[in-house]
Amino acid sequence: MLNELYRPPLALLTDLYQLTMAYGYWKLGRDNQQAVFHLFFRKPPFNGGYAIAAGLAQAIEYMRGYRFDDSDIEYLASLTGNDDQALFDDGFLDYLSKMKLQVDVDAMPEGTLAFGSQPMLRIRGPILQCQLLETPLLNIVNFQTLIATKASRIAASAAGEPILEFGLRRSQGIDGSLSASRAAHIGGCAATSNVLAGKMYGIPVKGTHAHSWVMSFDTEAESFANYADAMPNNCVFLVDTYDTIQGVREAVKAGIQLRNRGHEMVGIRLDSGDLAYLSIEARRILDEGGFENAAIVASNDLDEHIIESLKIQGAKITVWGVGTKLATAFDQPALGGVYKLGALQDDQGNWQPKVKLSEQLIKTSIPGTLQVRRFEKNGQMIGDMIYDEDMGVNPSLEIVDTKDPTRRKRFPSEATASDLLVPVMRDGVPTGPPEEISTIRERAINQLTRLHPTSRRLLNPHEYPVGLDVDLNRVRNEMIDAARKTS
Repeated sequence: MLNELYRPPLALLTDLYQLTMAYGYWKLGRDNQQAVFHLFFRKPPFNGGYAIAAGLAQAIEYMRGYRFDDSDIEYLASLTGNDDQALFDDGFLDYLSKMKLQVDVDAMPEGTLAFGSQPMLRIRGPILQCQLLETPLLNIVNFQTLIATKASRIAASAAGEPILEFGLRRSQGIDGSLSASRAAHIGGCAATSNVLAGKMYGIPVKGTHAHSWVMSFDTEAESFANYADAMPNNCVFLVDTYDTIQGVREAVKAGIQLRNRGHEMVGIRLDSGDLAYLSIEARRILDEGGFENAAIVASNDLDEHIIESLKIQGAKITVWGVGTKLATAFDQPALGGVYKLGALQDDQGNWQPKVKLSEQLIKTSIPGTLQVRRFEKNGQMIGDMIYDEDMGVNPSLEIVDTKDPTRRKRFPSEATASDLLVPVMRDGVPTGPPEEISTIRERAINQLTRLHPTSRRLLNPHEYPVGLDVDLNRVRNEMIDAARKTS
C-alpha cells in the first residue's frame, strides 16, 4: 500500500546518523558483521496497562521494497561535511546502490497485546542493514501501536457500542490519517469516515452530511427532506445546526416520510451541547415518534474519559464518532518506542550479548537474542517472560521484574506457554502474505478478553507481570557490574 501512495523506494526515510553509522561500519569492514536489534517501548501509553502491537504489515512492506535508486545516490553524493568535502565516498554509495536486504525479522503478530520492555520486533542480520532500518521501523510501529491502543481504550469505554473513527481532517498528513484509520480499526473501531483507508485496507466506511448541507437550504426541514430524497438508504440526520431538540423533531418528520416510501431512518447525530441531556431527550422524541430502533450518534471531541462520563450520566447514545483525540492520540502524541542492539557475532561465529547502561534501570537495555514467552492459565494471561534464546528458559519458570529486581514471580508448571515473536521475514523475504485486517482486529479483541479486567481499566490499571528469566537477569547484572568497573 505504501508504494501506491509514495514514489518507491523509501530508503531515505531515515535519520542522517543512521547513514553516517552505516558508512563507518563499511569503512571499517564491519558491514556484514551479524547483529541482533530489538524494537520495544518501556511503558504502555496513556498511563494504561497495555498496548496493542500494530504497523507490522507496513513495516514488512517497507523492508520488502527497500533499495536506493539513482536519485537517492545522487542526492547522497551531494551531501558535504563541515569541510565542504563529500560526506560519503563513491565506493560507499556504489555499495548502497547494489545492497539487498538480508535481514531476518521475528515479530509479534499485529493485534498482540504488548507490555513494557518486551521486544515487539527482533531484527537479525548485517549490522549495517539493521542500523539503517531503525528509524523507519520506529516511525511505522510507534504510531500505529499508539493509535491502536487509544482506539482499544475508547472501544472499552463504549462497552460494546460501535466507535466510528472520524479523524481524517485533523490527522497529521496523508500517511498519518491512513495509518490512524488502519490502526484504529485494529484497536476496535467499527468503521472510518476515511474513504481511501476503506479502499486500501478493507475497513467499513460511514458518514452522512455536515452542517453545511443544512445551512444550504432555507429550512432544516427542507434540508432533511432533500437528503432523504437523495440518499434514502443512508439517513443519519445532523440535528444541532440551529436548535437540537427541534432538529430531532424535524428528523422524526423526515423519517416518517422516508418510511412511507419504503425506507427507514438510520438515526440522528448530535455534535454539540450537553450530550447526556440532549441524547436522553432525543431518545424520548424518537421513541414517541415510532423510531425506537433509530441510532443516536454523538461526536464533538470525544475520548474514552468523556464517553465513560456520559455513560455514567445515563446518556442514550448508541454510536460514538471519535475524531481528533483518537487520530492524533491527543493526550500522548508519541509512543516512546526504542531500538537497541542486543547481541553481536564475533569473528569465531559466537554471539556476544551487549548491554547499554543508564542511571535508570528501566533505560538499561536487556542483552541477548530475546524472545517473549506468554503464560496463560484457565484462559487468562498471567504473565510474560523475556528470555535469551541461546540460554533457554530456567526450569524454575521464575521471572524478575524489569524495573524492580525485588519483585519476582514464578509461573505454575501447569500453565500453558507460547512464544510471541514469530518469523515474518527471512533473508529479506516475507515468510507469507500479509494478514487480513479483520484477522488482526479479532486477535486484539480476543486477547483483551484474556487480560484481567484490572489491567484493562482506564485509570490506575494493575500492572501486568513482565520480567526477565532468572538466568537472563543474572547475566544482565553481571554485564552491568563488569561494564561499570571498566567505565
